[in-house]
Amino acid sequence: MKHVVIQAALAAMLAASACATALAQEGGDGKSLFLKNCAACHQPSAKGIPGAFPALAESRFVQGQGSEVAGVLLKGRGGMPDFSESLSDREIAAVLTFVRANFGNRAAGLSEAEVGALRAALGVEPFGSAVMSNKH
Repeated sequence: MKHVVIQAALAAMLAASACATALAQEGGDGKSLFLKNCAACHQPSAKGIPGAFPALAESRFVQGQGSEVAGVLLKGRGGMPDFSESLSDREIAAVLTFVRANFGNRAAGLSEAEVGALRAALGVEPFGSAVMSNKH
């Protein structure tokens, strides 16, 4: 009986691990963060709107230096607002990892630590330290 319980527990752990791996490959929360925060402008297909919002799909910029792409989310650029007060370093890393690995892009993801280090280097306030805002 004890052997059967151990086998069932191992099977459950393997299934949970496979599910987590599948979510990570699909973008997990990076995908949902993209849909919630980026898709309205850049479109769910990431193809953007010519003349208004740049395409993120098959983008040389998106696939370039991770620090440059993360810098846009932390400080904004052109008409794009910054997300430094509305997304944590983990969330910025997740959405960038998702976008850099999907839509025809093939670039390495970013870690929470990399985004945090960039936030500090750029002098952007730590997430959660700003007064509540209704920016996004």
